[in-house]
Parts: sequence; C-alpha cells; structure tokens
Amino acid sequence: MIRKTFEHEIQQVKDEVLLLGSMVEHAIITSVEVLKKRDIKGAEKIIADDKEINKKRFDIENQLMILIATQQPMAHDLRLLASTMEIISELERMGDYAKGIANINIRMGEETLLKPLIDIPRMAQIGADMLHRSLTAFVKEDVEAAKTIPAEDDEVDALYNQIYRELMLFIIQDPKSIERANWLLWVAHNLERVADRVTNICERTIFIATGNMSEIKATDDEFEIK
Repeated sequence: MIRKTFEHEIQQVKDEVLLLGSMVEHAIITSVEVLKKRDIKGAEKIIADDKEINKKRFDIENQLMILIATQQPMAHDLRLLASTMEIISELERMGDYAKGIANINIRMGEETLLKPLIDIPRMAQIGADMLHRSLTAFVKEDVEAAKTIPAEDDEVDALYNQIYRELMLFIIQDPKSIERANWLLWVAHNLERVADRVTNICERTIFIATGNMSEIKATDDEFEIK
C-alpha cells in the first residue's frame, strides 16, 4: 500500500513536470512570434507569465523534497527524484530564455527588425519540439530517444551560425546596424541555449534509467556518449 501511494505521488510529479514543460514550450514559441510582430503587449505578457513558470518549478521542487524526506527512496527512485530536481531547474532556465527574448522585444522600442525572421522561428520550433520529446522520453524513461534527440542540436547550431554570418554581413555593409544586429544575435543565442539544455534533460533521463551519468556529445555528423 505504501509503495502504491509512492508510485501515485511520483506520477503526479511527472504530470506536473509535463505541465511545466508545456508552459515553457509555449513561452519559447510565443516569444519569437511576438518579436516577429513587434508586439510589445505580447512580450509583456510573456514576462508576466514567467512568474507562473517560476512558481510551478518551486511547487514541484517542494513536492520532491517532501518525497525525499518522507519516503527514504533508494537506487532508481532516488535517481528519479534527484534528477527531476535538475530537470525542473533546466526548464525554468529555458523559460528565462523566452523572457529574455521578450525583454529584447521591449528594449528595441520603435526600432524595426534588421531582417525578416526566417531562421530564428525555425530555431524556436526545433528547440520546442526537442524539448517536448525529451520530456516524453523522461516520463517513459526511454533511453534510446534520450540518446538520439540531442543529435538534432546540430541543426540548431547550424542555424545559429548561419544567422551569425548574415548579421555580420549587415554590420560590414552598414556599421550603424550593429545594435539591431546584436538584438537578433542575442535572440538566436537564447534559442541555441534551449537546445543545449534539452541535452542536459536527456542525460538525466539516461541516468535515471541506467544509473550511468555520461555526457552526450553532439557533433556535425555524429553523436556519442563518452
């Protein structure tokens, strides 16, 4: 009976992590959409909603600490609870990246975008999709998915490098555009970091399932666990 109750509480925590993840996904996608439209009110809402993301993270953390203190988990259960603590921290940071993009939108004031946003929305979509699938892998303790998802970070890195080169060309052609170029570069940087943190979630998922904590190394043409 005690074990059944514990498993029920664990499932509740996982459900809350998925809810937190969906909040973060929405923030990432929406932050780029409102930037594209230069929607300041939309950006302000993202910043306000980030408080709910933070609150959800701390609520889950409190649940985890109670379970660790009262259930005295061992082996797999302890790995799960401790790793979930790390995962919700990663999710909160991703929410901060979305908030950062919203802040950039506001700080740009009346400035127009230096160039149409094409690759940046693509980065956001890939990152959000990777995040969604990494959390599914976490809940299912799907090691194979956790190993393969980080390889997609290469595509995000490639888009970031392409954006960087394009923005450098704008600056070379018109040095006065440096500030507007920097705004977009920071947006791309935040999205690139989202994909990096998805890799951290995948590493934790592998640790939960196997007990092995290994760094997943993604390269342009391969990935491996070292």
